[in-house]
Amino acid sequence: MMTSTVRSNSGQYVGSEACADCHESEYENYKKFSKKAKSGHSVKVMANDLTKAELEECFVCHATGFGKPGGFVSFEATPELADAGCEVCHGPGYDHVESGGDSELIQGKLQVSDCEHCHNPDRVAAFDFKPLLYGGAH
Repeated sequence: MMTSTVRSNSGQYVGSEACADCHESEYENYKKFSKKAKSGHSVKVMANDLTKAELEECFVCHATGFGKPGGFVSFEATPELADAGCEVCHGPGYDHVESGGDSELIQGKLQVSDCEHCHNPDRVAAFDFKPLLYGGAH
């Protein structure tokens, strides 16, 4: 989970596109190189073969903020949160965006341990996680 202390956070999500204005290169790398940027599509492909409980388990890691107030609800209701976006790792971004980028209102620096909530051998049978955390494509 997140390791930094965040000063104040309403817990509201804004979607990854809200990050693009100030973090253009990171956002472009995310869209171009990260599998997370297409994770909602992967879930959609499998959805008809999954039970509701299985589908919800997928959404925990493959969508943004599922099960949390203001997070992903469905592909129809919250399409901007349908992928594993910036806020899955960096936390809800509304307060950060509204403050004009106050770095204390977002999880900035990440460690590999922050990734292990989703990226772990218990969740992925053929686990061979290679973090893009340090390559900028995260």
